[in-house]
Amino acid sequence: MLIRSLVAEAFATNCYVVAPEAGAECVVVDPGIGVVPGLDEVLAEHRLKPVAVLMTHGHLDHTFSVTPVCGARDIPAYIHAGDRELLADPMKGLSPQLGAIFGGRLTWTEPDDVAILPDGGDLRLAGLEFTVDHAPGHTPGSVLFRLPGDDDAAAYCLSGDVLFAGSIGRTDLPGGSTEAMMTSLRDKILPLADETEVLPGHGGATTIGRERRTNPFLRQVNESGHMRAPTRGM
Repeated sequence: MLIRSLVAEAFATNCYVVAPEAGAECVVVDPGIGVVPGLDEVLAEHRLKPVAVLMTHGHLDHTFSVTPVCGARDIPAYIHAGDRELLADPMKGLSPQLGAIFGGRLTWTEPDDVAILPDGGDLRLAGLEFTVDHAPGHTPGSVLFRLPGDDDAAAYCLSGDVLFAGSIGRTDLPGGSTEAMMTSLRDKILPLADETEVLPGHGGATTIGRERRTNPFLRQVNESGHMRAPTRGM
């Protein structure tokens, strides 16, 4: 499997390109602010053809470039129904402070072809089989994308803003819920195998095992079923 990452110009959002191998079809996950030139370079270097854009959730730092990426290639954008309105109007997901950054200066057009992710279950694209886990808390429509590894390699989890190395996504933005996040961590993250490689929406990669041992939020949920409100992420 071929996985490449790019870091957006703002908010250090990770964009991922996933393909079975070089010279194949691929999917693009979470194309954030200013990623188009770097994305074009990665696609050309590895001779990849995107067939879809997947979004872990609807926040603007993860969706900013979805329309130009899709429009240039006539491909669909996939998002969970719970965040569909954020793709139509990204300002609904921002705090007043963040809204002030973009307010009055954002010209927004959603992609022509928007597809709704399954609420759990599998999605086959580009010769890959993604398991989609609905994991609300950061937003109502946050999801995890899981992939099996090659042969004996560990599985992958593209976790968006649900889980980071050492932290988790904030729950104080519109549509966020600390209670829902706690449930997602307990029911969707903690059951994953320790060897699972986590590719988060911000920051470096980690593993489920490492986070189970060291992530204070996961430890709180695992040990007591309670969690204090997180503050990291957009």
